[in-house]
Amino acid sequence: MRILLLGEYSRLHNSLKVGLKAIGHEVTLVGDGDGFKNFPSDISIRPTLVNNTLIRYIKLGLYKFLKLDISKLERGIRFHFQLHRLKNYDVVQLINERPIKTYAFWERFLLKKIFNHNHKIVLVSCGADYSNIAYAFNHKEELSLLTPFFENPKLKSHFNFALEYQKKSHKKTHEFILKNVNAIVASDFDYVAPLTKIPKFKGLIPNPIITNNTQIQDNPIADKIRIFLGINRGNYYAKGICFFEEALHTINKKYTSKVEIIKTENVPFKEYISYLQSSHIILDQVYAKDQGYNALESMARGKVVFTGANSDFLSHFNLKKDEVCIEARPDVTYLIKKLSYLIDNPERIAEIGNNAHKFIQKEHQYIEIAKKYNKLYNSI
Repeated sequence: MRILLLGEYSRLHNSLKVGLKAIGHEVTLVGDGDGFKNFPSDISIRPTLVNNTLIRYIKLGLYKFLKLDISKLERGIRFHFQLHRLKNYDVVQLINERPIKTYAFWERFLLKKIFNHNHKIVLVSCGADYSNIAYAFNHKEELSLLTPFFENPKLKSHFNFALEYQKKSHKKTHEFILKNVNAIVASDFDYVAPLTKIPKFKGLIPNPIITNNTQIQDNPIADKIRIFLGINRGNYYAKGICFFEEALHTINKKYTSKVEIIKTENVPFKEYISYLQSSHIILDQVYAKDQGYNALESMARGKVVFTGANSDFLSHFNLKKDEVCIEARPDVTYLIKKLSYLIDNPERIAEIGNNAHKFIQKEHQYIEIAKKYNKLYNSI
């Protein structure tokens, strides 16, 4: 089959592309690099005008006074110029309800062109979208990326990226996509419950991770236990990073001679991985039911990851608590206790890390996940 992967968040489509090609498909990926992460694509729609200093100041001025984002406009223009290359694919897969990330009216116009000139359409629920943001508002008692906003509405400006999905303009996009897609899948448990009442929802297909039997990092604790916190300023509050930072402050004072704390901010994926590889414990996020992509990449390398791991996740994969990762919670005392246990019992770091690596091999191996997508494509 000829498969078009439209959009990229977190490296999901890049990894899936490798798996789909390995089982014989022809695959093209269109993306904008996802900002500072700089993920590769076959056809790039990355905004480049903002690299010009003058244009950058103009952009800031236009956004401040008119709320006009020229990066969104540029993505739409660049995508429009590529439409002639995006025809006659057997399957088009959208990474999200806003795979192009332009203005809503233009997103719909461009997607209509895609839908009219291709065959099967699949939507992956990955990241914020209309369904899971609406679900969060209707289930405020459940932890979600909006929990910090519900607890402190003054943080609203930090959640504009998510609240945008509840605007009337995006709701029209959501309804348009829902009408035209053949199937919807969730990439992790955080997106399952919001989709269960939608007839086109086909269930969970876990994130694909490129890994093999030799990828686990042989990283013995020779001197200090290295704890890594990679910060993305854009989702600082949505990930609950403040809880990790406060816990690390105490851990650093309590175990000065035993730990080395590494913190980075907004680094490209390749640089992020280099820090990850030399660390033993990775702090990912607290407002989640399942693991995001960075957590899975870390687990594949045999790291102990503090991340989403609620009862739904444990039950689905028939796991015990703390077996393959540490459930992170928005509770500093709890995080300090869990970190202290690992520092005081370093043999558990190797044990959980080894379990994590085996879990990724079993449940997230990229070729096996590609086969699940292939089965989905053939069923619709």
